Amino acid sequence: MHLLKYLAQAGVAARRKAETLIREGDVTVNGRTMTDPTYHVQDADQVMVNGSLVAFESREYYALHKPLGVISTAEDTHGRQTVTELIKTEVRLYPVGRLDADTSGLLLLTNDGNLANHLTHPRYEVPKTYRAELQGAITDAATDRLREGVELEDGLTAPAEVSLLKRTTNQSEIELTIREGRNRQVRRMAETVGFPVVKLKRIAIGSVKLGDLAVGESRPLSESELERLKRS
Repeated sequence: MHLLKYLAQAGVAARRKAETLIREGDVTVNGRTMTDPTYHVQDADQVMVNGSLVAFESREYYALHKPLGVISTAEDTHGRQTVTELIKTEVRLYPVGRLDADTSGLLLLTNDGNLANHLTHPRYEVPKTYRAELQGAITDAATDRLREGVELEDGLTAPAEVSLLKRTTNQSEIELTIREGRNRQVRRMAETVGFPVVKLKRIAIGSVKLGDLAVGESRPLSESELERLKRS
């Protein structure tokens, strides 16, 4: 197994982060610094990252209902609460992608770096569905723009799936599915078409649904959910 894949499957980090660790000389094999991510790890090899021995852990996969204000990282240098603190387990988990602090909803966490990489890599286009409350009565023209793609400062977004759930004089509610992962993308799209987000929640990632999972609670993914995710 290549060193990069070994680190990812050992739960050290997702592939992109693991590659950085290797390139920066933080990984040793049998006491020698190894900067080649394609090095083939042998059964007898002793792999260490920053002086700590890497050992394979059992794979764990969780769905979490992230509360507002919680940070989508494994650690935070400012002492803020992180999503990993909400799940009791002996293994070190990493969030798959992220949700902004001011966005709630479904977040997946795992120590399977290979799966995490596939779910976040743009080429796999894993759909993510959000429920958004918007300021103002969204127009049909605005929803059409969301469906067709919106020009943002970092380029045109891919077409989105949009359903109008509610529209009153002062507020609207939509369900929106995107297949990209740009920073604060849903909020920027809504603001660009003239109806800023008031409240945002992610309700699905691929085939995994948030359902009635309570805020701050988590649950292990079922075997069928995991199988469908891997197929995606």
